Amino acid sequence: MNIKPSIILTLIILIFSSQTQVFSQNRAQSATQNAVQFPRLEPDPKALEYYRLGRNGYTWEQLAEIALWASGDTSTSNMERIRTAVANLNSSSDLPSDQKEKADFILSFLHRNILRNYSIYQTRIDTALTNGVYNCVSSAVLYIILCEAAGIRTSGVITREHALVIVHIGGEEIDVETTNRFGFDPGNRREFHDQFGRLTGFAYVPPQNYRDRQTIGKIELVSLIMNNRIADFERRNSFASSVPIAIDRAALLFGESLAATAGETLNSQVLFADPRKDLMDRLINYGATLLRANREDESLRWAAAASLRYPDSIRWQDYTFAAINNRITRLIRDRQPVNAREFLQANRNLLTDASHARLDIVVTDAVLLYRAGQSVTIDEGNAIIRDILIERENGKIQQRRAQELITYVIQRTAASLCASPERNWRAAIRYMETAISEYGANRELEQALATYRGNLAAEYHNRFAAEWNRRNYDEAERILNEGLAEFPDNRQLLSNRETVNRRNN
Repeated sequence: MNIKPSIILTLIILIFSSQTQVFSQNRAQSATQNAVQFPRLEPDPKALEYYRLGRNGYTWEQLAEIALWASGDTSTSNMERIRTAVANLNSSSDLPSDQKEKADFILSFLHRNILRNYSIYQTRIDTALTNGVYNCVSSAVLYIILCEAAGIRTSGVITREHALVIVHIGGEEIDVETTNRFGFDPGNRREFHDQFGRLTGFAYVPPQNYRDRQTIGKIELVSLIMNNRIADFERRNSFASSVPIAIDRAALLFGESLAATAGETLNSQVLFADPRKDLMDRLINYGATLLRANREDESLRWAAAASLRYPDSIRWQDYTFAAINNRITRLIRDRQPVNAREFLQANRNLLTDASHARLDIVVTDAVLLYRAGQSVTIDEGNAIIRDILIERENGKIQQRRAQELITYVIQRTAASLCASPERNWRAAIRYMETAISEYGANRELEQALATYRGNLAAEYHNRFAAEWNRRNYDEAERILNEGLAEFPDNRQLLSNRETVNRRNN
């Protein structure tokens, strides 16, 4: 009988699809690392400092400084470039006095003096300033800095794939698609519609489509720089690099309370997902790379460290369960179920009672199956069967599975009894008859017993035939009578009786 292990619990940890980039899909995949050095778990002090600054609103210079920090720029040269651009804008003789015309002029000024080439993934402000390559986020952030410096109030807007800006002028709110020099009030600009789709691949979402767009604050718009950097790292399988950025982004927007509601699920209609939930996704995604590299010990250390700072009982328990399950599964596949049990017990305190019970069932089954495969003697077989019955009573294996295992033990023990050159079929038959009477019959056991009986009857036939061919007729008949006394209905032996009768007559 070829008995298989019960179904092993499958890996449950998920790589979460991310809203790390409002216009880019996260293609998270793991990368095996040669050495594990965990990402930092504390926020950059600057993130907390910038959060505190925002209580009184941000000046354009503070927005510029934060945007460069969010881009990962630690130099001072790009801040000077922004100051120079602001000075040139405000001193321009062509700068209109009318606020609406001024906002349009600033967009044109931005494209004439800074922005050169659109690239969907180029979200960093420092890169846009140095080589003119931009996307919707980097161009939108630069635009709001220039507008705020010129006295024009702004807000950000996100759609499911894109980012843009609103300028607040008088009682009006006017959209500005910053990726295009004709993007001021785009619904009324033919030049914009002729170029925008070909340039970006996105569709403009007008204000009346309120379900497909969401207004956000200036600092939230700036935080999308970090959001997109996270997505870029994860596209390149650099999950460790994404963790500190996600932490700093959450701290920028929530201060020290960045873990207060970590893992909170927001309404699916909200396009600007809670960065604290996004942070939890990054923590889990990085941990998943450890799991997929079979580094369960490091996975558990990561969960212990990260969950202490960013608690989320459900998700960390699921992650811990997956780590322990993965190691157990591999040990069982390597025929080391005893080691699997030891690993489970060593990490018992990390699991809920329900999670431990699920894994204990798998390990118990594997240990019993392994022991059954090692059994040889009747005493060993009986000991295993007793343990199977105990675990069945304890609820660790179901009745059907217990019967499968018992059948396997009985068959293996019986096979061992007739494995010697002497082929002791009678010992196997007696053992199986006793086992069936004690533990119940089933088709497999009955077929095995019939096979052993048939083998013993065949042995009588072979002994009979050997003596008959030597013309030892009396001895042959004695063997035949002995066989028929034990197997009166065996066709081969009955045929032998006919042979004897024909000779005697």
